[in-house]
Amino acid sequence: MGAPYINNDYRDASDTSQIAIPANPLDRVIGQDEAVRMAQIAAKQRRHLLLVGPPGVGKSMIAQAMSFYLPRPKQEIRVVHNPQYPERPFIEIKNSDQIKVEKEEQNLVEGETIDPRDAPLNVAERLNYRCPRCGYYSLPTEMVCPNCSSPKTQPTTQQGPFGDVFNVIGAAFGVQNSTDKVTSTRRVGEREEVIVYEKYGDKIRVLDEKTLERRRKMEKKSPSKVIIPIDRNPFVLATGASETELLGDVRHDPYGGHPQLGTLPYERVIAGAVHEAHEGVLFIDEITHLGNLQRFILTAMQERSFPITGRNPQSAGASVRVDKVPAEFILVAACNIQDLQYILSPLRSRIVGSGYEMLMEVAMPDTPENRLKYLQFITQEIISDRKIPHMELAGAELIIEEGLRRAREIDHKERALTLRLRELGGLIRASGDIAVASERHLIEKNDVVEALKMYLPVEEKIKKYYGNLGAAMSSENTLSQSGENYYMNYHNYREDRSYD
Repeated sequence: MGAPYINNDYRDASDTSQIAIPANPLDRVIGQDEAVRMAQIAAKQRRHLLLVGPPGVGKSMIAQAMSFYLPRPKQEIRVVHNPQYPERPFIEIKNSDQIKVEKEEQNLVEGETIDPRDAPLNVAERLNYRCPRCGYYSLPTEMVCPNCSSPKTQPTTQQGPFGDVFNVIGAAFGVQNSTDKVTSTRRVGEREEVIVYEKYGDKIRVLDEKTLERRRKMEKKSPSKVIIPIDRNPFVLATGASETELLGDVRHDPYGGHPQLGTLPYERVIAGAVHEAHEGVLFIDEITHLGNLQRFILTAMQERSFPITGRNPQSAGASVRVDKVPAEFILVAACNIQDLQYILSPLRSRIVGSGYEMLMEVAMPDTPENRLKYLQFITQEIISDRKIPHMELAGAELIIEEGLRRAREIDHKERALTLRLRELGGLIRASGDIAVASERHLIEKNDVVEALKMYLPVEEKIKKYYGNLGAAMSSENTLSQSGENYYMNYHNYREDRSYD
């Protein structure tokens, strides 16, 4: 059989549960050493990458593993309401330090919380925590006192002699008395300060003058919406994405953004994959299937930003546009060899001018080291599937033999192991399903043998049962679809519904 299947590192192993899996995702890519090296460089230097090769050789794994080498995103992207021109919202970029400061400021405007029993009696009663009749404390949502069954709500006229004064003071700080808030004063040293009590679940929130001032300043800021959070996955898969998914959109509003009825334009902005991949990797497999959308990818790569607009001309979002939305990503594109000609020339030129093109390997030499990599691959597939048990090494040897056969028959490579590993993964899963059906705790050699008989491409099954494709097609034709009847039905049929 040529080189030995198991070297001394695993001579005592009995099944794949004893095979080590690398922690580095790129080290889990089998047989693509040059592409892996280029991917490491591309990630470190933020270069684009084009991977060319047949399905199942590891293009997706390389793209996803590249994000392992990237630092975590440092920017959060927000769309901010534009009061003067709502259809043209602003873009705001916040870094991690600014977000931290904002959170601290937000905590400062929250005020302190106290137990309702620690609040002045009239405040606790007006906020509906204390029963004015028996003094029992309960949740403000309970309109009737659980203790004496009396209504807890007081008439609005019972505000005390200084109710109007407190209302005026509260209005100066942007706070009105209501069933949820009570404005009062308290002495701090030698001065009186305004204080607001708010309902806060089973507690009462206390806001002093400084807190009220901070809250008022925050409320004066234009409202915003986070479209790209700072805590995000730096890998974005955009294979087969539609124009909206790829480039973003503005949702339709049946009320046209009417201030009283509708939703403001900034709230309806949706980021696309080119924006979500900012500071990360944008992976597009079968990139030629995007067709003319490739030119938008090129624009985003050149400008490092891309506007978000409403893409349906019949939608209320068609008049909304957000300019200069950041889109600084690493493009990892992939295609098959026969589709290489359909990549737009400017896009390919951009990739070559600021990145690398890689032709993926389809087979690797049959060596002891590479057979160990096959064992690693088998183990990885079993672990990632999570539904099948580990495999005995005798069964793994049959998988390796199948890899030799496929390299010889499909890729015409002698003494080589195929790297079209996706289909081999299906064979491993089929073997595992057979073992599970038989209630075995390990995939045995016989399970792999049975799977090899069952897990055949349809073309091979046709060749086995019919001899060739032509014979199979002939046997599938019905009497009306073949021979004389076919010719009579489709060629000799007259307008008067008679035949020659």
